[in-house]
Amino acid sequence: MRIARFAHPGGMSFGVVEGEAEAGAAGLTVAQIEGHPFGQLRFTEQRWALADVRLLSPILPSKVVCVGRNYRDHAAEHAAEVPAEPLLFLKPSTSVIGPQDAIRLPPQSVQVEHEAEVAVVIGPPGARRVDRAGAERAIFGWTCANDVTARDLQRMDGQWTRAKGFDSFCPLGPWIVTGEDLADREVRCEVDEEVRQLGRTSEMVFDPATLVSYVSHVMTLLPGDVVLTGTPAGVGPLAAGETVTVRVAGMGELANPVLELE
Repeated sequence: MRIARFAHPGGMSFGVVEGEAEAGAAGLTVAQIEGHPFGQLRFTEQRWALADVRLLSPILPSKVVCVGRNYRDHAAEHAAEVPAEPLLFLKPSTSVIGPQDAIRLPPQSVQVEHEAEVAVVIGPPGARRVDRAGAERAIFGWTCANDVTARDLQRMDGQWTRAKGFDSFCPLGPWIVTGEDLADREVRCEVDEEVRQLGRTSEMVFDPATLVSYVSHVMTLLPGDVVLTGTPAGVGPLAAGETVTVRVAGMGELANPVLELE
């Protein structure tokens, strides 16, 4: 199932995206549901063509927990060791944007880079000190993510909060995919028409259930929280005027224009 959050003439709603993904936006519709998708789904009578609504970030997390160097080839391209345990950092909720929202390049940085990732969305009742089985039950679904990073500030600061935390530095979308296995999915990033990153989820050092369990022993994961699972090799610079697109097989695509901060 594909669950989207979207703006329409009557306001903002969650809905289920229907139709074959290969048909493109013109062949998809979104069926509105009552309230939040974390309970039993109850459909309203409202339905829109996907092309007639604006997709928003599919969830508004209280926090975004990220994992560094979770692909060996990405660690290698930065001449860094693969951590013995998951390397955690946070992005603020204010960094989250949705499909087609602009990534804004801050004046403090001259080297902003893309990082294509799979995001885990936590469902109810959340996760606190759970084992692997509990972590698997806590995973509501998956979506595409871009862990935008000011690489020069990351190197300068020696810790990652500023480099990862600017407004617009966490695109999510286009929707949450539920009820599917993440075992071996292609993760791709394109800037305009150039393929920059191409990896597979099977190449992760720590798989999503391991990550969720590990994080839950550090901090409580609330329903709607997001865990980013790391990026494959090929991260690279973004420039104003470009469009960066993250694609995860079976999860749609997340495209964002890149603009200077006004």
